[in-house]
Amino acid sequence: MTAHTAAGRTGYGSTWTQKGALVFGVVFLIVGIAGFVPGLTMDMGTMSAAGNGSMAHLLGLFQVSVLHNIVHLLFGIVGLLAARTATGARLYLLVGGIVYAVLFVYGLFTANMASAANFVPLNSADNVLHAVLAVAMIVLGLVLPRVGTRRA
Repeated sequence: MTAHTAAGRTGYGSTWTQKGALVFGVVFLIVGIAGFVPGLTMDMGTMSAAGNGSMAHLLGLFQVSVLHNIVHLLFGIVGLLAARTATGARLYLLVGGIVYAVLFVYGLFTANMASAANFVPLNSADNVLHAVLAVAMIVLGLVLPRVGTRRA
């Protein structure tokens, strides 16, 4: 009897890994859209294209700019596309987690700074969220491919 793995399946939600990538993709799309919605984003009039001059805050907590929102939208689209295959979904979770880990470290040095280096912009709340996202995505990228795998 041969080992059966879920890695070869295709289609949205066929594997736990694909479901994980799909959930992250949808959430990133929602967050990217919400960043442009008055009421969900406070001080919309101060939102800049990029840089730390943007005083707009999603949910009054997370500092955002047009660039920041577009990055969330793109990350969401990539998540939806990656969720089509188990391999793509796993890669999205792992690489996405690494990207958020790098953003976390970057944010430690630039958050709340009035310098050109803080071009995204990032604040302390963003840093905490990026750390949580990094851990969650990497762990799910490593653990989910093993969930539901049968061995003979």
